[in-house]
Amino acid sequence: MQCFEGLRSQATSRRSLLLGGAAFAAWAYLPKFARAADGRDPRLVVVILRGALDGLATVAPIGDPEYAGLHGSIALRSDGPNAAVMLDSFFGLHPAMPEFARMYRARQAAVIHAVATSYRERSHFDGQDVLESGFAGPGRVQSGWLNRALEALPKGERVTRALAVGPTTPLVLRGAAPTVGWAPVALPQADDDTAMRLLELYQHRDGALASALTQGLQLEKVAQGDEMKPKSGTNGVGAMRLVARGAAKLMAADDGPRIGALAFDGWDTHAKEGGPVGRLAQLLGGLDGALAEFESGLGERWRDTVIVVATEFGRTARINGTEGTDHGTGTVALLAGGAVKGGRVIADWPGLKPANLYQGRDLAPTTDLRAVMKGVLHDQFGLADRVLAESVFPDSRAAKPMQGLVAVV
Repeated sequence: MQCFEGLRSQATSRRSLLLGGAAFAAWAYLPKFARAADGRDPRLVVVILRGALDGLATVAPIGDPEYAGLHGSIALRSDGPNAAVMLDSFFGLHPAMPEFARMYRARQAAVIHAVATSYRERSHFDGQDVLESGFAGPGRVQSGWLNRALEALPKGERVTRALAVGPTTPLVLRGAAPTVGWAPVALPQADDDTAMRLLELYQHRDGALASALTQGLQLEKVAQGDEMKPKSGTNGVGAMRLVARGAAKLMAADDGPRIGALAFDGWDTHAKEGGPVGRLAQLLGGLDGALAEFESGLGERWRDTVIVVATEFGRTARINGTEGTDHGTGTVALLAGGAVKGGRVIADWPGLKPANLYQGRDLAPTTDLRAVMKGVLHDQFGLADRVLAESVFPDSRAAKPMQGLVAVV
């Protein structure tokens, strides 16, 4: 049985772990930022899909004459059973994502296709390092671009601390700027009586720990509620919704975090990937549900929110002998949220003819993912181009911020 509870800080000691709860509750005393000039209260969530997402299966270029032959038995089609949801005359969305399709029709979701980081090899470890560090190559630093963006935020009236969701802080949020963690843990939840007895023990032995535990218990009440209790048969796909539900509750609070990051594993589809139904469909359904949980959980905050979904690289254009796809290059990035200028597939489409494939096997990337992230950070939080090019994504002047991703009200 899984239970979604737990409080985590970057320190490893028990004392530091519990003190993280007190730090979470003390946000009112931290440096703050705002976009008071336009009355917005912006939020940003970065969702990392670990394992390399098949972008050609998620948003299929059905209008490309080479696509069906390359993706073979797992190719999506515009008609028949389990047909793709056509986003325009060329691209079709996987049928396992009806919520994203609804957001797209409402102009609150967009797709950037043929996108990639600057990394051109096919190692998951190095690819994720580049995706999250924001540097051009792997192994350069131990901090992430989102944390460095947090450091650079202008000061004002809103809280700066960011929320890291998961058992460990994703690299993208590691660094000098303060973060707080909330993690789903595979432990039964202590009942109220046990928690109170533990609190009484700490009150007699360590006042700081008692205070931190009190704040941590309050945090859990905000994040969970009755609907967050574990349900029989919940699996990894279903857990995506529960994780998003808890994170949304925390980010919806008036004094809650405005920036969050989380990662979903399991996207390495070497074998039996499946087409409109199958393994990938189940994963995409979980992601789709998570996006819907953010929408409902954020409530009125949704209108000022941007969610960016990204992965370390794409997968091969041609299926392999086990009806899966191997490590590739170009893929998709997804945007969702009330602040997104949506209803668009943004793509400088390279084509899938053999001569147009990267190294003769992959969708060729035509958009730098850093340009996407820069555009969002600029429009959501007002970060200057120089800061983005020098501090957030060092040595990236060639990747100009993509304009017009956020709707300006």
